[in-house]
Amino acid sequence: MLAPVNTPLPAFSALLFGLSGCLVDFGGQASSQALAAGTGLDKHARLTPGALESLQSLRQQGIPCAWLDDLPDAHSQTLCAPLGELVVATARSPVSWPAPDACWLALMTLKVSQLEGCVLVSGNPLLLESGLNAGLWTIGLASCGSLCGLGPEQWEALDVTERERRRAQATLHLYNIGAHSVIDHLGELESCLADISLRRRKGEKP
Repeated sequence: MLAPVNTPLPAFSALLFGLSGCLVDFGGQASSQALAAGTGLDKHARLTPGALESLQSLRQQGIPCAWLDDLPDAHSQTLCAPLGELVVATARSPVSWPAPDACWLALMTLKVSQLEGCVLVSGNPLLLESGLNAGLWTIGLASCGSLCGLGPEQWEALDVTERERRRAQATLHLYNIGAHSVIDHLGELESCLADISLRRRKGEKP
């Protein structure tokens, strides 16, 4: 049964974010073999477009947030430096993605007691599959995730046609694995969450 159109939009219980290729490290390059020794990570510890504004808005709304990643802890700590205390860090799960354990661990860290209204945002296909397996709403990131795999300067250096081609390929891939929505980067998160709220009010489940 559909909810009346004047019913308030359902609140979100928690948002989980990938670290590399989502909140920081545009293009998700920190996990590449060239950085296996842990050198050169500092240049990737930069917030992606919309990350700061999104986290600040979610904090103002009282929605708990956490990040998760599968990089070695020392690498993650370097990358997460620009985030400060805006988002909670989650210990790396001993069970690899796409198993759901990492998402459940993150929600337990936030002391969230229900899956209803929980959302995972990431540009990493395996992490998105983990979120789907955990029963979460999922939002894929096309241009700033690992599927495009380019740093911000490399991305901007592409001509419009090539950017659109790469963005379209990444978007299609993320939808094919089951992502509920796909956006370019976190600058588009607010409108995407509003759309998911409408879908939830209509009774849609992840």
